[in-house]
Amino acid sequence: MADARLSDFAHPRYWLTWVGLGFMRVISWLPSPAIALVGGALGMLLYVLHAPRRHVVHVNLQLCFPQLSRGARARIARQHFRAFGQTLLDIGITWWSSAARLKRLTRFRGREHYDNALRDNKNIILLAPHFLGLEYGGMRLSVERPMVTVFRHPANKLLSVVMERARSRFYLRLVEHIQSFTTLVKQTRKGVPLYYLPDQDAGLRNAVFAPFFGVPAATFVVLPRLAKMTDAVVVPCITRQLSWGRGYEIEFRPPLKDFPSGDPVTDTTRMNQEIQIAVRESPEQYFWLHKRFKTRPKGEPDFYKKG
Repeated sequence: MADARLSDFAHPRYWLTWVGLGFMRVISWLPSPAIALVGGALGMLLYVLHAPRRHVVHVNLQLCFPQLSRGARARIARQHFRAFGQTLLDIGITWWSSAARLKRLTRFRGREHYDNALRDNKNIILLAPHFLGLEYGGMRLSVERPMVTVFRHPANKLLSVVMERARSRFYLRLVEHIQSFTTLVKQTRKGVPLYYLPDQDAGLRNAVFAPFFGVPAATFVVLPRLAKMTDAVVVPCITRQLSWGRGYEIEFRPPLKDFPSGDPVTDTTRMNQEIQIAVRESPEQYFWLHKRFKTRPKGEPDFYKKG
């Protein structure tokens, strides 16, 4: 797909995509605080106009934070949409800005956990949950050294080509999600860090039900399998958006001890617990727009169905 020429996408059905990409490219030239301002306004517009996704966010927050008042959850939802709007525009920085700008907009926390594993020549899997800064974190880390990650082609072929080229412009190797583990295993065994995103609901294939904020959630069992196959340490890696366009913070947490245990439910529960800790620290930054609890155990109702 990346070998396709952009001139192949002159058909009118791609014109709107070209306009959107052009807008993102122009916006990326603005100072970061200006992008944050415009992005926040875009996010609130989406909050007002996109009722179905607003409903998804409210349901997720109610399930995960039942102890909060309705007003408190509503504030988190609005903060989430504002941050999401900025994230959409920050993709332009991620895809097209220089390595120097990416470095300038990044601060690290707990960097020693990652650096120590690299220094000790350990195979590394970065547990990178779906925080809004996920795209930025992967791109920023790929500036420094070769990395590998899993991705999914979007349905829009033009967007797919642009995205694949942008994500691989430094040292990030992309492996499509439908491919076997072989490439991921080989690369990780060679010492190439794997930037792995394990926390979305894609049904019960390669998944078990594990609690996420006390609610059974279909959770991939792939992370413990990969860790065992590659003899890798698993280092949680959280990328958060900083306020007022000040960039992003990439936080590394201590490697998971005694992981994997050999029991899929125990391991996925452990993984979800690590993600929960980070979510509680900055709940507005987690990707609540996703239907995290879409797949239900037999007999349970659809959380997202209205009425």
